[in-house]
Amino acid sequence: MVVSSATIDSLLKEKEQYPPPESFRRQAVVRDPKILTDAEKDPEKFWADQAKELRWSKPWDKVLEWDPPFAKWFVGGTINVSENCLDRHVTSARRNKAAIVWEGESGERRVFTYHHLWREVNKFANVLRSLGVKRGDRVTIYMPMIPELPIAMLACARIGAPHSVIFGGFSSKAVQDRVADAESHVIVTADAGYRRGAPVLLKKAVDEAVEGLPVVRHVVVYKRAGIEVTMKEGRDVWWHEAMAKADDWCPPEPMGAADPLFILYTSGTTGKPKGVVHSTAGYLVGVAATTKLIFDLKEDDFYWCTADIGWVTGHSYIVYGPLATGATSFMFEGVPDYPKPNRWWQLVEEYGVTILYTAPTAIRACMRWGEDWPKMHDLSSLRLLGTVGEPINPEAWRWYYRTIGGSRCPIVDTWWQTETGMVLITPLPGIATLKPGSATRPFPGVAAEVVDEKGHTVGAGRGGYLVISRPWPAMLMTLYKDPERYKATYWSQVPGKYFTGDGARLDEDSYFWLMGRIDDVINISGHRVGTMEVESALVSHPKVAEAAVVGKPHALKGQALVAYVVLRTGEERSEPLKDELKKHVRAEIGPIAAPDEIYITEKLPKTRSGKIMRRVIRALVSGQEIGDTTTLEDPGAVEEVKKWLEAVEGKAP
Repeated sequence: MVVSSATIDSLLKEKEQYPPPESFRRQAVVRDPKILTDAEKDPEKFWADQAKELRWSKPWDKVLEWDPPFAKWFVGGTINVSENCLDRHVTSARRNKAAIVWEGESGERRVFTYHHLWREVNKFANVLRSLGVKRGDRVTIYMPMIPELPIAMLACARIGAPHSVIFGGFSSKAVQDRVADAESHVIVTADAGYRRGAPVLLKKAVDEAVEGLPVVRHVVVYKRAGIEVTMKEGRDVWWHEAMAKADDWCPPEPMGAADPLFILYTSGTTGKPKGVVHSTAGYLVGVAATTKLIFDLKEDDFYWCTADIGWVTGHSYIVYGPLATGATSFMFEGVPDYPKPNRWWQLVEEYGVTILYTAPTAIRACMRWGEDWPKMHDLSSLRLLGTVGEPINPEAWRWYYRTIGGSRCPIVDTWWQTETGMVLITPLPGIATLKPGSATRPFPGVAAEVVDEKGHTVGAGRGGYLVISRPWPAMLMTLYKDPERYKATYWSQVPGKYFTGDGARLDEDSYFWLMGRIDDVINISGHRVGTMEVESALVSHPKVAEAAVVGKPHALKGQALVAYVVLRTGEERSEPLKDELKKHVRAEIGPIAAPDEIYITEKLPKTRSGKIMRRVIRALVSGQEIGDTTTLEDPGAVEEVKKWLEAVEGKAP
């Protein structure tokens, strides 16, 4: 990517501030802001202190070896991730504490104590070894949101076999591409999963994916749905049959600190998926420290991250971070509105959830369904809320704070990426004064900047490119089998600094405001406008639930703003409403940001992790090829966009 020679105009102004409640601050894990200044003075000491809380087979010789752009953390140390997530708790008072509490879509419930989970992981590690999996071999995991998914991950970590988890809704082609690239000899899957009451045929997809892939020697199948599947003799193995024969002790493999723990494929706008490689020690230190300090974890917390484990959020903040810190992590197989839009709030009430970590797109969907659904339930157990996945617009932040948090729960608005492995910019809830829509400041030990195209820091109130200016423990090691692409993608745009691909600005308090992907910045008559700010202005209108803004070629202005809007439940679309929304944007952030065109639609194209696929909409309105849509959640959303273009312009591009 070539970055533009212009900074990004910052239009959105948000003045509200929310200091931490005194009752929260008094009992917070982090109560002293000195942690930020101390970590800034000596970041290596800060990370070494965090690392000392883990169990090491052999201590490290050197905290960081930095050979730009490649970093090695805790050089010379050996450690096992599975041992740190399980064994050290099993020999403590946490032995019989719930590690994972699971609820299936249809209401089935299972609880795994740390001891029970430890036994299952040991057994499955021995299953993998019996199938010929050795240290360094890659194992592909393609499963629904069931406890056997983290069991398989931890078993891989126990024997030193890097796992590659594929989201359980991806197509057989997506599975095939990732298995072939990772050269996995073993795939772990299930007969099917469930989504909105219907089975998702995972084993069938695997069978289609492995045709013509001789690298795959074995497929382990968990019986989740009990549907009939084809089992190929000599290749396919039932999970329950293999586990019945397995011994319940498997010694944890001492792993080098820089040995890979997992590969996670993330799709780009073009080309084949990128295999992001994360290390063993640095990654574990990063996710353990951020889980404990950001989520203010206490021994009796009931913590729920609503992500799917197929995404990095699930890796870091459902499995490895919470289990490394001895937390109780809740897993839910279903979606927030099945069978009714109160499902999440019912679960919060029934389980007494204390910490809820979810995506802005889910919050906006809940806004659209209305406040009556959460008001049906007692949400008073909640004490901390979090957001992840994309910048949260201030109106959604306020709704989340008031309606879900009862105006008493701090919100940790976290910024990070698949590549970063851990949260990098976030409030620490016991010391941060919150501003709706701002991720506030870098996590202790992390150095972030907003720069122009020459790498120079821009001043307060000006937008630019978000970069990370020194290594952090959970950073990606490289791209699998493609170090040159790693260097070109992340380190070539601003030499010596990690290029995030996001736009941001700093305010007068040095708070970071994320402005969306740089690819989504729109150039209007020489003004570079971030889509997130215009979308936030639209969503602040009381009738709007969601908005996506893209640029369309314009003969005079270079680009024109086109907005797609989803209304709140019960609101009716009309031409006068479109004019009202344009006036609203002008009033909120100025005439330059007023959309030329507004389409009111029923749904927006989103990835399966909930992010709006603006590039798909941009391609449609510009008459371009749509490109890769393997991560698209609902193909019908693309048809919805086409339909409105057709209605307005007479034909779809």
